[in-house]
Amino acid sequence: MNNTYEISPNIYWVGGNDRRIERFENMFPLTNGVSYNSYLIMDEKTALLDTVDSAISAEYLENITQVLKGRDLDYLVINHMEPDHCANIEEILRRYPGVNVIGNAKTFQFFNQYYSMDMSENFLEVKEGHEISLGEHTLRFYMAPMVHWPEVMVTYETSKGILFSADAFGAFGALSGNIFADELEYDSYYLDEARRYYTNIVGRFGNQVQALFKKLEGLDINMICSLHGHIWRGDMISFILDKYDKWSKYLPEKKGVVLAYASMYGNTENAVNALASKLAQRGVKDMRVYDVSKTHPSYIISDIFKYSNVVFASPTYNMQLYFPMDALIRELSVLNINNRKVSLIGNHTWASAALKQMTELVSNMKNMDIIGTPIDINSSLREDREHELDELADIIYQSLQE
Repeated sequence: MNNTYEISPNIYWVGGNDRRIERFENMFPLTNGVSYNSYLIMDEKTALLDTVDSAISAEYLENITQVLKGRDLDYLVINHMEPDHCANIEEILRRYPGVNVIGNAKTFQFFNQYYSMDMSENFLEVKEGHEISLGEHTLRFYMAPMVHWPEVMVTYETSKGILFSADAFGAFGALSGNIFADELEYDSYYLDEARRYYTNIVGRFGNQVQALFKKLEGLDINMICSLHGHIWRGDMISFILDKYDKWSKYLPEKKGVVLAYASMYGNTENAVNALASKLAQRGVKDMRVYDVSKTHPSYIISDIFKYSNVVFASPTYNMQLYFPMDALIRELSVLNINNRKVSLIGNHTWASAALKQMTELVSNMKNMDIIGTPIDINSSLREDREHELDELADIIYQSLQE
């Protein structure tokens, strides 16, 4: 049975959900699946904006057939050539052989890298600012390279002020009937998944997101339709734009502390728990404590983007930094995280390496301010060194008051 939704007169959501998928890009856990969004405009000419992942092809093609009601498909717009959005392009062409496939030069380069079907006669290349009229609706194209692939573009429908934004403004999580973000208590769950999506998928490309913002300045945007997650309208548009502005500038959303630790036998964990307790006693109310060996890094990264302070604590392992902690900090570096206050705790029994390597990794990152005197524990933190933890707690607390 088809499942479509008219989001605006003669504009339809024709996507679907995959709740069976366990990991996005075979990397990021999906506790509630993911949606694959696609949109179909019915006018004098018909236009389909992006396709979906092969996992939901049957439902997707049925949705398109239902909305078209026997009409031909005139245009297929490819805003993003990643396989979870372009997996049905060849099938669309087989069903509608006269369709014009709209993309940019890089779009078609990528298509030829992925697929062997010759579609060159169907290709319609567009450049920055080009427009195509469908009748009452007009599509205008803006290039958005590296948000988050180099071929990405966004499509602005001028009559209704609808931005079809490719992967930008998306989120993890399947849709549960409600397709608009304003129909939900978004902060209670969905915002965390939107942040985790942005920080891990797009996070590296903050400058490119800011460049797209400049292109969109002055546009009357009444709805934002991403390829994943809910549709934004009304007050929720300024809500998500504000979040993206902070995230892409690497500014924390709020004051708070993420304490990420590695611990083999509990001694480093005990030190972190003691530090968290001391911070709480000083009045710090918003903290997150994570075991890097247990919690997937995407969740930790998301919260480090959210909060102003982070504590890394790790033992030495094989005369190196404990591997999961090493991976976490390196991934944060790749994602260009900056503008955070960082405190460090190392631990070793017979060779100290963790603290030195964490210091080097963090020091090589942009605008990361190491605060407090780093602590290097010898196996377990003894009472005669508890004052060092107190001093670190004082400095972290003071930094949160600035």
